[in-house]
Amino acid sequence: MQRVLVVLDGIIYWSGKIITPLLGIIMAVLTYEIVMRYVFNAPTIWAHETSTYVFAIYVLLAGGYTLREGFFVRMDILYVRFPSRAKAIVDLFTSWIALSYILCMLWWGGITAWESLKVWEVSTTVWAPPIYPVKVAIPLAAFLLLVEWFVKFIRDLITATNSEESL
Repeated sequence: MQRVLVVLDGIIYWSGKIITPLLGIIMAVLTYEIVMRYVFNAPTIWAHETSTYVFAIYVLLAGGYTLREGFFVRMDILYVRFPSRAKAIVDLFTSWIALSYILCMLWWGGITAWESLKVWEVSTTVWAPPIYPVKVAIPLAAFLLLVEWFVKFIRDLITATNSEESL
């Protein structure tokens, strides 16, 4: 089981590393827009929308990596003082809330992505870029988040049932 968790965790780790260059694309597009707008007085109609869509994809796909690294926001007033076994027990109880969110995101995001793909949906703006890549990123992100949720749940279960550490 530990080998499976390591493999799944590795997939999430590399998915986070693979999407990191999207930040460079966003910075390049916004820099281009700033130069065109303020130096050449020739603003673009596509830069803002492109950076928004790329950032949306980045944020969505970074969810699993964020969970893996423990960067999600939690109320740390008491939690940080708990021993690791107590933290695992708290995480096991609260993980069901996250699971319900992830499953809804997977289900409804999948429906939305499929409907968008069927018609090759585009934005309603003047530029009209395709919007289906953003919508496809929703169920993909939910799947990556679900994989990392599973890994964290199993590790928390192992920690919570470890009788060597007292609460």
